Amino acid sequence: MLNKSMLQNMLFVLPSLLIYGVFLLAPLLFSIWASFTAWDGTSWPVFIGIQNFVRMFSDATFWTSIANNALLLLFYTLCPIVIGLALCSFLNDTRHHVERSMLRILFFLPYIMPMAVLGVVWRWLYNPAFGPIDQLLRAVGQPQLAVAWLGDFNWALPAVGFVATWYFFGFCLVLFMAGLQRMDPSLLEAAELDGSSRRQKFMRITLPALKPEIRVALLLTVIAGIKSFDLVYVMTHGGPGTSTLVTNIYMYQQGFDLRHFGYASAVAIIGMVMVFILNGFIHLALRERR
Repeated sequence: MLNKSMLQNMLFVLPSLLIYGVFLLAPLLFSIWASFTAWDGTSWPVFIGIQNFVRMFSDATFWTSIANNALLLLFYTLCPIVIGLALCSFLNDTRHHVERSMLRILFFLPYIMPMAVLGVVWRWLYNPAFGPIDQLLRAVGQPQLAVAWLGDFNWALPAVGFVATWYFFGFCLVLFMAGLQRMDPSLLEAAELDGSSRRQKFMRITLPALKPEIRVALLLTVIAGIKSFDLVYVMTHGGPGTSTLVTNIYMYQQGFDLRHFGYASAVAIIGMVMVFILNGFIHLALRERR
């Protein structure tokens, strides 16, 4: 069907280009322009050059949000991938196919739920007064371990990060299991005949073979970690204090609470640049060698 003239071929692409331009490209260009202005959302924007960026890089709260984002990346990216690889190796050695399929479905179930819904559920689980977690700790005689998880400056960020790990590790597991299906099983059989241990087979055969899947998992989880908003907002609103404040919540507060839309746009642009830089680094580090 596409063996037509260039104009006719473009007609098939035009609807998608229009949707892309209206809902993605146009808002992006507008945000870039707004980041160089002082704008309250109602009056005409005033061009101020790079003052928003100068203010941002001298803003301690902004750097706190960057640090929190960096810590959350451990829970969004590193922990799910490590857990997914470990479970992938375990399930791959499971001979019972029905058991393997059931476990894979069970681990993947959190990923099909909206993060905002999970945030509401886990906020109830973490509740210090009637939440099941603290109630269980008190019931087993460990009341000193029962804390206000989302109200504690030290525990709030790990508590939110744990939910993110629980959400993403099933996705990483299924992705890695799919990667194992394209592997030649004779490689593992030959290694087993040569006397290789389970660890040696995993490190020297399985892990290198899963390099494309690991790259995809890194890309998607890094983007999710930098863009994190819904889970953190539902569970803590960035509190207590700034202990769970991330860049997207800081952008939301500056824009919709304080009506500093120019400054909020500058924060959004920096977040976008961070995504491009980290994704470029991942592509360079894990690119296929020719």
